[in-house]
Amino acid sequence: MRLSVFAIMFCLVATMAQAAGVRFFDIPADAKGTTLSGAVWYPCATPSQETTIRELRITGTKDCPIVGEKLPLIVVSHGRGAWFGAHHDTASALADAGFIVAAINHPGDNSFDRSREDHLSVLVERPADIKRLTDFMLDAWPEAQKIDGTRIGLFGFSFGGYTGLVVIGGNPDFRNDVPGCQGSDFRACQQLHNNEIPAAPPVHDPRVKAAVIVDPGPGIFFPADNLKPVTAAVQLWSSDPKLAANFVSGCCAIGINRRLPSKPDYHLVPNAIHFSFLAPCSAAEVRNFPRICIDAPGFDRVAFHKDFHADMLAFFRKHLLGNEKP
Repeated sequence: MRLSVFAIMFCLVATMAQAAGVRFFDIPADAKGTTLSGAVWYPCATPSQETTIRELRITGTKDCPIVGEKLPLIVVSHGRGAWFGAHHDTASALADAGFIVAAINHPGDNSFDRSREDHLSVLVERPADIKRLTDFMLDAWPEAQKIDGTRIGLFGFSFGGYTGLVVIGGNPDFRNDVPGCQGSDFRACQQLHNNEIPAAPPVHDPRVKAAVIVDPGPGIFFPADNLKPVTAAVQLWSSDPKLAANFVSGCCAIGINRRLPSKPDYHLVPNAIHFSFLAPCSAAEVRNFPRICIDAPGFDRVAFHKDFHADMLAFFRKHLLGNEKP
């Protein structure tokens, strides 16, 4: 397997705890899309390590042997302009608990390539990216035999939450007169106003049985009727809308919660901003990326993530494994 260019750039820093393993991959370009670069976290029984790239960290022991058979798979869709490592602590926590977790950079909408950020093409292609990722993990990943293809879940944050809603059956409303687009300067809305309507239907993947959807946006493309086909179990998380005056916060899980056909496992997190769901930041990351690293006063991101992960694990265990026990 040819490693991603990112993997070559990583350095390893050893610590003394047990943790997840991590490997890097490229999904080759084909008729369905361009190259997808990503990482896989999985159960591993060797000391923990961290990898860093461009002052960004990933928790995981590089290339250690996988422990376990018939493991459930979680696919991850990152937020607008983020990358496959944005939720590395969440991926590591899931892997420590016996899941295989795979994430990719969405082409044209990631930390290293923002050339199509907010374009309609990205909203169309993101769900297809995740289906290609699932296909790769089940069919072409060298350790594919370790995965139980009947137990697949999804984690999606922000634009990744939008992506997840489409993957599990939501049909985005891409008409040229979508009500929420009126007067908006959002690039995708402008393209719809210009009648650049997608010709192909949205890509769904019924193999995904359970989805953790966090602060999904944009929510304007999902009226209630367009969410009726969603049958997968959903755990839905929202940041605090009361903080919206001073932070990015509160959009759009509250509206999605009302419009989903079946009541999700809904969590509104008091005093959490949108970026509180990202991995806790190092001191260097706080200096370099204050907007996404600094929470509202009094909010402890590290402590919150312990509860966040515990609730997420219980949800995935219930809906993918048939139990809620550790």
